[in-house]
Amino acid sequence: MTHNIKEGQFTSTIYGMIKEHRYKEAVGALNHQLTTHPDSRAALSLLGYCFYQMQDFVSASDSYERLAQLCPESPEYQLYFAQSLYQAGLFQQAIKVVAQIENPAYRSQMLKLEAAIKFGEEDFAGSRALVDQCPKDDPDTLINIGCLLYKEGNYQEACAKFTQAMKVVSFRPDLAYNIAICHYQMRQYAQALKFIADVIEKGIRDHPELGVGMTTEGIEVRSVGNSLTLHETALVEAFNLKAAIEFNLHNVAQAQDALTDMPPRSEEELDPVTLHNLGLMNMEADAAGGFQRLQFLLQQESFPPETLGNLLLLYVKFDYHDLAADVLAESTELAYKLLPSYLLDFLEAEAYRRLDEMATRQTETLRKLTKMVQQARQKHDDEAVKRAVNEYD
Repeated sequence: MTHNIKEGQFTSTIYGMIKEHRYKEAVGALNHQLTTHPDSRAALSLLGYCFYQMQDFVSASDSYERLAQLCPESPEYQLYFAQSLYQAGLFQQAIKVVAQIENPAYRSQMLKLEAAIKFGEEDFAGSRALVDQCPKDDPDTLINIGCLLYKEGNYQEACAKFTQAMKVVSFRPDLAYNIAICHYQMRQYAQALKFIADVIEKGIRDHPELGVGMTTEGIEVRSVGNSLTLHETALVEAFNLKAAIEFNLHNVAQAQDALTDMPPRSEEELDPVTLHNLGLMNMEADAAGGFQRLQFLLQQESFPPETLGNLLLLYVKFDYHDLAADVLAESTELAYKLLPSYLLDFLEAEAYRRLDEMATRQTETLRKLTKMVQQARQKHDDEAVKRAVNEYD
């Protein structure tokens, strides 16, 4: 708490909090400091840093925007401002800030950031044009080309670029994950699992505080939150990929274990991929919860592209054909964009099959009712005739 910080020890206390990753406490203390010194460059800079580490990128961008206004002679604050906007998914605002940076010393960083923004906007041609202007010997250039190749479906070439980059920078969890997902796309599951194991092993060794595997063991632990540290370990991505591989191999129990092995977070802190996988891989035990998660994801601005197809297939599997039809009607444009043609054909065929079944049942019912009317008339049973005719109508 800010009022417990002794006079003359504010700076050392804040740095101590940051060193111990107590960012939330540091934010409280810094905000208190800013109430009396609103233009404190040091406080704003540390506040932006703390928010960034907490992955609260909108708040980080607010701090860096204020710093950019206070210190126009320091272009690094504009760069941090743009990076925070990019991380928050505010691509257009980020591009506008990048355009204001005129210092040639920042050209390389600006190119990388602009390329990343174009990539985030799915303007892959624009991103490639910018990447091609970056230094060829920069490992970031290799990584960016790898990401573009991956998006093009050239998984083997993308894997080669990521492998080449890792030889330059040595082992990095995000690169190992990138290599693993390339192998996954090529159905080379054994190779993928090897790199996943490397990511997990490093995460456990370097960050035991993240509580890997404790939930599976039944140990109650508090959420580790969505810190930048967690992001940099690539543990969430690695466990999700491991779960996907086990699920594809029909090892459902192992897939579920992979999801509970990941660092613990509360439901509201879960990323879209984890939420999708939890819904999908626990359908047999908790169908209502699974449908709820998948439906929730479809209502969000962004979600894993597999969500729509999986939800529709599960509706068909559980015989909720009306719900599948409703989702398709509400998301027709999205369906043609996200669903492969074979899945669209299957859903259409399933709809026609259902119509045929309904028509057959209705025809049989109408035949029975017609026969009942005829029999009732032969017996001169007016009441029976009336009932049969009403039911026929």
